[in-house]
Amino acid sequence: MAELCGELWEWNLTKVVVVDVTDDYRFMLAPMPGEFYPVIQEIWLPRHNLMKALQRDDLVQGYLYDWHETASETVGQWYLGVVNEEWMRHAHVPNQPTIRWAEELAH
Repeated sequence: MAELCGELWEWNLTKVVVVDVTDDYRFMLAPMPGEFYPVIQEIWLPRHNLMKALQRDDLVQGYLYDWHETASETVGQWYLGVVNEEWMRHAHVPNQPTIRWAEELAH
């Protein structure tokens, strides 16, 4: 009979650390590594279709997707950078190529 070694959930789930990168836009700063930002929440998502799940507009209420990256030293952990939606709506920020508005997606 076959035997599994270790915890099966470790192969099926990925830890996602959601960080607030609004200050990068507010102060026009260059991006930093994910671990340098304030953490909004930590969530576990299925590895299957992870890229699609990270870019969902409803993943973190009140925030918009900006970027994601994997942490090189922590296998299975990802950082998801998000921008405060309310601040972004009222700011005049040039060159926001990765921010996707819900209204744009509807068209």
